[in-house]
Amino acid sequence: MSKSNCFFIPGIIFLLHLLLVPAPVSAGHLEPFKHTPSPKNNPQTLEKIELGKMLFFDRRLSGDGTMSCATCHIPDLGFSDGQAISLNYPTTKNWRNSPTLINVAFSKFLFHDGRVETLEDQALFPMMSSFEMNQNLDFVEEEIRSVPEYLKLFKDVFGSDDTTRERIAMAIASFERSIISRNAPLDSYLNGSMAALSPEAKKGLDIFTGKGKCTDCHYGVNLIDDKFHALLVPEHPDFQADPRVAATRRFVAKLNHYEDFRNLQEDPGRYLITKDKNDWRAFKTPTLRDIAKTGPYMHNGVFETLEDVIDFLDQGGGPGNAILKPLHLNGAEKRALNEFMVEALSGDDIIMHTPKIP
Repeated sequence: MSKSNCFFIPGIIFLLHLLLVPAPVSAGHLEPFKHTPSPKNNPQTLEKIELGKMLFFDRRLSGDGTMSCATCHIPDLGFSDGQAISLNYPTTKNWRNSPTLINVAFSKFLFHDGRVETLEDQALFPMMSSFEMNQNLDFVEEEIRSVPEYLKLFKDVFGSDDTTRERIAMAIASFERSIISRNAPLDSYLNGSMAALSPEAKKGLDIFTGKGKCTDCHYGVNLIDDKFHALLVPEHPDFQADPRVAATRRFVAKLNHYEDFRNLQEDPGRYLITKDKNDWRAFKTPTLRDIAKTGPYMHNGVFETLEDVIDFLDQGGGPGNAILKPLHLNGAEKRALNEFMVEALSGDDIIMHTPKIP
């Protein structure tokens, strides 16, 4: 082989590497929806999605049989629940807003504090939570096993009828990965259809990617950076003094080994997971897909409307935060930005029929 060919072959290999390995998404770059990611250790099948859907709507997954996953993730409410803070197990009170499940397949971290990284792990947390579904996982395995129809479905999907918590979580995760926002006008626009956005929405897009600095944190397919930011969102005045919310706040802090949990008066956010002082009151960036359907907003639902969120961000976030600076948007710019988020980011309605539960 000649010396020139020796250099030529590695050159081809390097070129193929550039073509085949996707470039990382950079801040500011918006992408249209293309396909749904699926993990190799839990591939999507229609049968598994249908099993997961049944389990998602099955109240057996809660300790007293009154709640299902769909209690706090209601399809008609953007797979959230329309409440400032999420619904709760009887006699208790939650302390955070119910995040949407739309496009959750794209998220690298789950929950507002990012405590888990897979939907399979996420599915089990609310079941075990004392103030959410309050279920014993050993018991729920046997509850599901007592239903003949489930035994057949588990065998069809997994090859045996063993109703383990891991398989329950895998099925629910598969269903959740199927909840996708499709055909949003922004996707059509990014694919070349200039008529997909109204003139006002186009103005809003310019602000979103420019003066509003929204794409510093909201970019890519899911309009999310998978990071955590301490914007110092105010505590919700309706709940800060609620004794049941306070009990939940102390309980969660205690479980996460926060020493001064008895005196905790605010939500520490990501700090409870990392114990990094820079993560104090930091929360995960939310997706903006179908954002018009998923209010109230922020981790505690303190803002009722998108206009409220825009005003908060325009003023530079909460006092003392080191991330945001005032944007100085005028009224027309705020209205255009709101129009963009409502019009351009709303996909087709997700039609979801409640399955027959065996």
